[in-house]
Amino acid sequence: MSSEFAPDVLDPANPDRASHALLGDWLAFQRALGLRPQVAAELLRKHPQPASALAARGLSASSIDRSAETAALLRAGAVAVPLNSAAYPARLAGISDPAALLVVRGDVHVLSEISVAIVGARAATVYGKQVARSLAADLARAGVVIVSGLARGIDAEAHWGALEAGGRTIAVQACGIDRIYPSEHRALAARIAANGAVVTELPLGEPPLRPYFPLRNRLISGLSSAVVIVEARERSGSLITANHAANQGRDVFAVPGPLTAPTSVGPNRLIRDGAYVALGPDEICSELGLARAPHAREEIACELSGLAGEILSALADAPASRDELARRLGREPAEFALELVELEFANRIGEDRDGRLKIASRPS
Repeated sequence: MSSEFAPDVLDPANPDRASHALLGDWLAFQRALGLRPQVAAELLRKHPQPASALAARGLSASSIDRSAETAALLRAGAVAVPLNSAAYPARLAGISDPAALLVVRGDVHVLSEISVAIVGARAATVYGKQVARSLAADLARAGVVIVSGLARGIDAEAHWGALEAGGRTIAVQACGIDRIYPSEHRALAARIAANGAVVTELPLGEPPLRPYFPLRNRLISGLSSAVVIVEARERSGSLITANHAANQGRDVFAVPGPLTAPTSVGPNRLIRDGAYVALGPDEICSELGLARAPHAREEIACELSGLAGEILSALADAPASRDELARRLGREPAEFALELVELEFANRIGEDRDGRLKIASRPS
């Protein structure tokens, strides 16, 4: 095998015949038993090789067009990591129903780094979005990888928070690696793959069907050392993630919210039932044994003073339009126009998707 390919990762670009054959066997196993993870894991403990495991169930590894599957994986720019591979994340391997095969676009190694999941409501409030983005950014600055599900609302804000802080993040999908759901998150998924990983256990081409999301949620918690619920309605899928986390022995944190808000029902009940209260990154870092994360304002205060420092500090909590920034600073826009140009030229600030000013992402 060529030395440029990791021996524990099955890469469709690897020309080695044995590697190609093994990849085909694993893709066939995924097609046959990937949606029955507990059965698949028990079978692989007895028969570590996928072809042998399939034969033990009276199935054949030649039941799929292996060449077509491998070619599709190559087009997707993804690799495969089997359960019995040394590259498979140990935290996930330790749960009762790990994925038999992980399909990954991005850096496989990030799956084994210390990580925290931040999940919540798709129809999130402005408060919830700000909390998710800020919390993810602060944890990312402490070296924590942020895990979420690429969904609208809290998930997307958590991913963006990590990226804008120059950190790394993992998106766990409930569809095939060659699909993006929701479709408007294509650009976000590309950023995540370049600064972390997009991962799924589902075969190529699988659409995001409703039963796949609870399955996906156990992987979000399984990859993480702790799970934070920011907002969740009474029957939210995020509560399924919290339940998986508790069953997997993970710490569960919840962000408290107003008693009258429907999106606060889930977190408030979790706190009532024993979840940790998430008031910021410090409690989470403490539970994980990490050094306290520098908050954005503190980090900025150490770097810049004067009006430029005031601008960065004003943008630390959330992006702002120029008029909104003027209100935060208590100044007229013309008074800080030169500082904005200098900060943009120095790549210290940029614009978000809505054209608002924000602190620029740092190179990872």
